[in-house]
Amino acid sequence: MKRLRVLGIGIDQISPDEAVELALDAMDKREGKYVVTPNSEFLLCATKNKRLRSAAEKAFLSLPDSIGVLIVAHILGISLRERIPGIDFAETLLKIMGKRGKSVFLFGAKKGIAEKAAARAGKKYPGLVIAGMNDGYYAPCDEEKLLERINAASPDLLIVCLGSPRQELWMYKNAVRLRVGLMAGLGGTMNVMAGAVDRAPLKWRRAGLEWLYRTIKEPKRILRVLRIPLVILVSLWYRIGGKGNK
Repeated sequence: MKRLRVLGIGIDQISPDEAVELALDAMDKREGKYVVTPNSEFLLCATKNKRLRSAAEKAFLSLPDSIGVLIVAHILGISLRERIPGIDFAETLLKIMGKRGKSVFLFGAKKGIAEKAAARAGKKYPGLVIAGMNDGYYAPCDEEKLLERINAASPDLLIVCLGSPRQELWMYKNAVRLRVGLMAGLGGTMNVMAGAVDRAPLKWRRAGLEWLYRTIKEPKRILRVLRIPLVILVSLWYRIGGKGNK
């Protein structure tokens, strides 16, 4: 595995199978490591957010979640092998975890989503142990109790779906305090697991157009799509200034 720098953010040059294998190994070692899944919005935010850059730098794995990351890398003359969507990474990982009788704690999303995701995951991945769940809406004063709940469950995997950059900053801050095998910040993955959001058809995904499909289905995402030209402009500025791999 090689970590390349895209807009100054480390992105791993790795295959999906290698990522899952490394995640399982880290899970067994239980060293409090975490996985981030940057998309183009993440890259843009990280150029302006020092704490997010630090969180990404400390990540055990940094997986290119979107086609946008590959496009930005291409503009900068950097060759990334392929994108690894967070949902694909999660599904492959959970399938193997089920076969090995491992446990997962689902944290994040709106009220009721974690419960639905847990119920569906229990059926889809026989043998998978649901160690616990908690939505992403809680008062700051309740965070200590949340950490205690997670530590009491001591899951092999903690899926964190708080949206970026909140989920990355949360993992970065709490990594040393949690007794878990591995954490993974997976954005909207739990909504897909719960059946609340449909994935794009395979043809759309293979064409790198899952973002367009989701925008058609969820028009409110248009504001996020409008940031893409800005990411491209920043990439060109980095390319002209020779900063693409710094």
